[in-house]
Parts: sequence; C-alpha cells; structure tokens
Amino acid sequence: MAGLTIHAEKLTPELAQQLVTLCPFGALEYSGGTLAVGAGCKMCRLCVKKSGGAVTVEEAPAPQVDKGRWAGVAVFADYAHGRLHPVSLELLGKARELAAVTGQPVYALLLGSGTGAAARELLRYGADKVYVCDDPALAEFTVEPYADAFAHFIETARPSAILVGATNLGRSLAPRVAARFGTGLTADCTMLEMEPNTDLVQIRPAFGGNIMARIVTPNHRPQFCTVRYKIFAKPEPGPAAGQVAELSLPAPAKPYRIRVDRVDEMPREMDISEAEAIVAVGRGVKSQADLELARQLARALGAQLACTRPLVENGWLDPKHQIGLSGRTVKPKLIVTLGVSGAVQFAAGMRGAGCIVAVNSDPEAPIFDVAHYGLVGDLYEVLPALLQRIKEDAVHGA
Repeated sequence: MAGLTIHAEKLTPELAQQLVTLCPFGALEYSGGTLAVGAGCKMCRLCVKKSGGAVTVEEAPAPQVDKGRWAGVAVFADYAHGRLHPVSLELLGKARELAAVTGQPVYALLLGSGTGAAARELLRYGADKVYVCDDPALAEFTVEPYADAFAHFIETARPSAILVGATNLGRSLAPRVAARFGTGLTADCTMLEMEPNTDLVQIRPAFGGNIMARIVTPNHRPQFCTVRYKIFAKPEPGPAAGQVAELSLPAPAKPYRIRVDRVDEMPREMDISEAEAIVAVGRGVKSQADLELARQLARALGAQLACTRPLVENGWLDPKHQIGLSGRTVKPKLIVTLGVSGAVQFAAGMRGAGCIVAVNSDPEAPIFDVAHYGLVGDLYEVLPALLQRIKEDAVHGA
C-alpha cells in the first residue's frame, strides 16, 4: 500500500494552507506548524501534484506470503436445523475441480450441533476431509462463536482458498473471518479458476454488469469468496471415502454478547431459486394490474412469477421475486420472459436455465441473444393467445 510523506523542510505556512483548502476530502489538517494526513485521505494525490515536492508518495513493499504453508480448497458447509443448504454441495463440486489443478485436498467445515449425518453427506459429495465442530453453543447461529470456530479451523487446516455460500449465514460470517486474517473477500462470484501457484481467480460482474472483473489475492492467505446458490452444478454423490476430524470450540476471550433464547421458524415460502418453471416479467408490462395476465400464465404452466429490477423498484412485486445480479439466481427447466429486454444484469441471473422462451416487441432486444426460442410481438397480443391455446390443449387432452 502507498502512503503520503510530508517533507516539513519544503513546506511553508502558505503552501500548507493551500493544500488544506485544495484537498477534496478534507483529509489534511495544518496546526502548530505541522501538516497532518487524516483517515479521510483517498490517495487521490492531488496534494502531491500541487506541493512542489513537499508531499510525496511512498510505496510500501507488498506483503509476502509463504504459499507453501497453505494448501487445499475448503468449503464452509451451511448447516442449520438439521439441514445442509444445497449451495454447500454445489461448492464441493467446484472445489474438486479447483483442487485438481494443484493436486491438493478438498476440505469441508461443518459447524453446529448433532451434525453426524451431515458430515457423512459432505464426504459423499467430494470432501476429502470434513472438519466438524459439534457443540451445543453452535446449535443456533450467532456470529461470535461461529467466527471463533471458523478461525480455529483455518489455523488448524491452513487451506489456501475458502468457498462460502452467499446465504444469509455465509454473508454474515465470511467477512468477519476474512477480516481476522487480514485477507480479501470477493462477494457473489459467478466463475472461479485456479492457477497452478494456488492463486484463486475470482470472477464476478462489475460496473453494473458491463465488465467481468478477474480478482486475485496473490499476497494473502487464505483466499475468501462467496458464491450464490445455483451458480454451479450440484455433483453426483459417491462413496464416502474421506475422513472426519473433530474440532473443539475455542474458549472465548470474553463472554459472547449475543445469546439465542428461542427460535421461531416462519413457514417456508417458495423460493424462485428452487422453481422448475418461471414466468418473468419486465418493463414491457405497462401497469401493475396487467401482472394478472402473467400470473394466469404462471398458474397454467405450474410456474413461479418473477420479475426484473424496475418492477421491484416500482413496488409492483416483492424483491424476493427479482432475478439478476441484485436479485436471485435461478436455474429452472423452463423460463418464459415477457417484456424483458435481457440486460446483462438480468441474464446473469438465469444463465443456467434449461429452456428460455422470450416474448418482446423489439427484435433487437438482447434477450433474444440468450433465448432458445424467441417471439417478436406485443405481449398484450401474444399472451392472451397463448393462454387460450393452453386452455384448448388442456380440454383436448382431457
């Protein structure tokens, strides 16, 4: 990292005042004949350019890490109330691919209480070694004991890379643990690649999906990333050929500040990420009332209703119905899009769909570049005709 150095012998009171006024972030302070740089400095280097050598940039040497002391790809197993989240199994499949590049093992970390069956399942899905911390204090998720157990695992196994599902639990836990080890974390990766030197290439959309950023952490270990559900394919289970290692929960340095007295589970609603069929609506729908046509099609197909971001921003549908980079990732067997332009942000959230049928009045709409079947037309003409055809087929089939 770079830092600013003040050369007092080249600084006059007038110049110091000019630099204080010049700083767009208010990060410079002149008091008692001393110019100081505050925490607000963004390293824009404007003061360096205007100081005539009174302020310079000193590049600190990059930290060095002995990569030979870190080996393996680890997956944090998202486990709650006796169930493994399926994203953990998807990540095990990807971890096997990544570990094959370097010939290193695949680890799984399982935290909770009464986890025996889950540990065996992780072995069947590709873990060479499952580290289990089974403790009553981990029966319900609270970030402090979970972070302590996670850190203990890292200190014990020393994995080079750690994959975490981008669930509510994973998003809460991963940044805290990464900060403990002073390492980076890339959120919501859509692709992962492994270099022979064990650097993990973490790929995700950036700048509104207009570019794909390739992010590496060459000077720190372990490397952290989170991945959404349905991004990678779930592997086929095999024989449980690995081993289980027990970890103990470290004693806390001070009492934990959060205690869970009771957990009341809410009725589970259908998640569009789990849907086999989806009808997705976009800005081609002119009013909230017109969503009823799309709901009719969804009912006829046994599908879930989903949407693009503008409809959520209009308040027409709940955010849990949104597909895309800022919504849910889906991988249905069938998705029918109605009035959806197909911007990169939306397309990235459904790229794994088995069959994409698009209806849009604009023949140049990007959705047709990814659709398997496309129909250019006004959805207010196409949709009623499609519903009528479905009804007729249902009658004839009966």
